[in-house]
Amino acid sequence: MPRPASSPKPPRTVAPDIPAVLAEETGLRARADVQAARLGSLAGDVDAAHARLVEVRVETASVDRFDLTGATLVDAVVSGIRAVELVARDGAWRESVVAGGRIATLDAVRAEWDGVALRGLRVDYLSLASARLNDVTFTDCEIGTLDLPDARLTRVRFESTRVDEVDTRELRCSDVDLRGLEAVSFTDPRGLRGATLDLRQAEQHAAAFAVAFGVDVRG
Repeated sequence: MPRPASSPKPPRTVAPDIPAVLAEETGLRARADVQAARLGSLAGDVDAAHARLVEVRVETASVDRFDLTGATLVDAVVSGIRAVELVARDGAWRESVVAGGRIATLDAVRAEWDGVALRGLRVDYLSLASARLNDVTFTDCEIGTLDLPDARLTRVRFESTRVDEVDTRELRCSDVDLRGLEAVSFTDPRGLRGATLDLRQAEQHAAAFAVAFGVDVRG
């Protein structure tokens, strides 16, 4: 049965609610509770594991390792970040934006993102294994490898984004719009069940889809 014309449902618009006046902070520590602040010039190794960052701006960070394991971000904007490694495992991000910058490894295994937008970001390796993404957009991003094994995606959209390899093993999709994604390959096309592609993409990956479903394709 064909899906209704209204599908896939789009993600809701992400608009972090940040006060016009922010306190100036220059550092972070594990389990910190920071609210209504601007964090500038973070450098080196930053340990903010299990921190709570609410109504914050993180600007001009150039770090080796940024540890946000188990951290909560609400109404946050991270702009122009440069990081060798950003660890966001088991974290909860809500109504937050990451705009611009370059990250070698973004480890968000088992993360929960609800109302998150990634814009103009370059990531060599992004792991969202076993993560839960709701109302998430990727816009003008370049990603080397995107790992999504056992992830659950609901109302997720890609716009003008390129990914070399997408690991879709055991991926579960609902209202996932891939029409703005230029992907070189999908590890297991069966994980795309419930996602939306355009005709060009379907033709581009037709041979891989056929093989995944046991069709013998010969030249």
